[in-house]
Amino acid sequence: MQKNVNLGSLISGERAKISQLDTESLPAKFYELGFVPGALIEIKHKAPFHGPICINIIANNTLIALRKSEALRITAERI
Repeated sequence: MQKNVNLGSLISGERAKISQLDTESLPAKFYELGFVPGALIEIKHKAPFHGPICINIIANNTLIALRKSEALRITAERI
């Protein structure tokens, strides 16, 4: 199993540690929301047909929905 993947590749219930963000294509608001390297996240829900992905940032227990295109630009390490 590949350890470093983008958030769009994770399945519901999986936990991961964010390792890298594509800072050229993602706005700074992602850092403000808690998507920083080292942050632990859990995939809560994935909408069908490439819809949004609901992610829990575990440190502050925040649920955030991301477009699949945004999730593909965040790399994480499965834990």
